[in-house]
Amino acid sequence: MKTIRIGLMGFGHVGRQLYQLAMSNEQFEVVAISDLGQPQILTHLLEKTLGQKGTVALKSNYLVSAAGKTRLMPADQPTEIPWDLFDVDLVIDATGRFRSAAELEPHLGNGAPRVILSVLPKGDLDRVLLYGVNEADANKADRLISAGSASTTATALALKIISDAYKIDHGTMTSVHAYTSDQSLQDYAGPDYRRSRSGAENIIPNVTPALEWVQKVLPAVQGKLSAYALNVPVQIGSMLDITVALASPIKDAEPLKKLFIDAAKQRPALIETTSDPIVSSDVKGTSCSLLVDLAGSMKSGAALFKLLAWHETLGHAQRILDIAAHYAALDKEKSS
Repeated sequence: MKTIRIGLMGFGHVGRQLYQLAMSNEQFEVVAISDLGQPQILTHLLEKTLGQKGTVALKSNYLVSAAGKTRLMPADQPTEIPWDLFDVDLVIDATGRFRSAAELEPHLGNGAPRVILSVLPKGDLDRVLLYGVNEADANKADRLISAGSASTTATALALKIISDAYKIDHGTMTSVHAYTSDQSLQDYAGPDYRRSRSGAENIIPNVTPALEWVQKVLPAVQGKLSAYALNVPVQIGSMLDITVALASPIKDAEPLKKLFIDAAKQRPALIETTSDPIVSSDVKGTSCSLLVDLAGSMKSGAALFKLLAWHETLGHAQRILDIAAHYAALDKEKSS
């Protein structure tokens, strides 16, 4: 089997999760990583934050493991990375810094056949692909693709499952989100008043771009959604609180809960359900995109259904690799 050769820009938390997942899957090979961090510190973080101690060694400018060798190189801009020298099949930009087509196109100019962005884009790319929702829209000609975000994919999955069975008049989503790397530990002048406050000490109301992109990929809810986010002082484990107003009254919540139980049986890698009284730290290590909290989901009013569901960034990292594999299969299918 031909491996998918990946170039990775950005070795932060999601970048390290991508590397960890790729190491354990013979379908993928991370051949080069670009990050400005010191190689010794990057290796240390890999060992400490992902429990990879003893499985990865730093030798000269390479990360070496049983899965192979990965070249480490410092670069600040996509223009600085010679992807053609590494014969990559695609580049995953996990920096979170470069989000527009103009910022990402230098990856293509330097030899990357395709680029997958790990976050939502600024402006239009060839495709925003939320795996499990609209991967059927993928086209071999796509060159710049966004994999969305963990909360965007989770929200779209949840609403797709409901809207495939029930007509939704309106829906509202609150993303209760673990703090992010762009938040400051202390009060510090940032992009707006609320995000200038300490992420370690506060629940911070925030807008979410998930609303726009969920409606773009899911026509059934176009113009019917509102959304908000709360960044909370939790490191891992985020929650969605989604309430939908259905076009027809419901007697109880059980038929809607069963939709998710059945979906989990059909696509267990993407969706799971639990009746356990879990909390955010219990979500660590969850590689699905949507973990439905059955105990916290309920009927609320004659035609209202409230869904609680969880996710963490490992699930998003796995979906990025799923998208990479999906395009590789599409390339193979259309070239044969």
